[in-house]
Amino acid sequence: MNRTTFLETERLVFSTWNEEDRALASALWGDHEVTKWISSKGFLSEDEVEARLTQEIKRQEEVGVQYWPLFEKDSEVFVGCCGLCPYSPEEEIYELGFHLTRDYWGKGYAMEAARAVIDYAFGELKVKALFAGHHPDNEVSRHMLSKLGFQYVRDERYEPTGLMHPSYLLKKE
Repeated sequence: MNRTTFLETERLVFSTWNEEDRALASALWGDHEVTKWISSKGFLSEDEVEARLTQEIKRQEEVGVQYWPLFEKDSEVFVGCCGLCPYSPEEEIYELGFHLTRDYWGKGYAMEAARAVIDYAFGELKVKALFAGHHPDNEVSRHMLSKLGFQYVRDERYEPTGLMHPSYLLKKE
């Protein structure tokens, strides 16, 4: 794999997005089954996928985090992304997020990736807490955040969907 790996788990390697990743971004954020959870219209246009990729690249350059692309260690196949974005930087709170391609749903990859990112956030970045939210109808994400130890705090409006999303915090032990 001729990508830079900066984090890995038993089955996954984390890289960083770059301009050559348009096809990967499109495979993920161009899939209506993935984006129905993160967009009010249920999908992202090609331009919106391109903007999302650009936003991730820019966030890495500016603040050193992004929703990093994930690859299966053995096959090098693209699995999705998992990572961080600033939520309340002045309080040292980052947001955890993950989006997986449909072929990798239900295989434990999101949990594995999220645990690695949580360890990275608290260990390397020394954040005080992690925020996470999910679409109100996404029971899988709700269950996963609970298993990761996140505590429900409130419903919060999420602009991209226009809905009130259940929101959670995970504080450093």
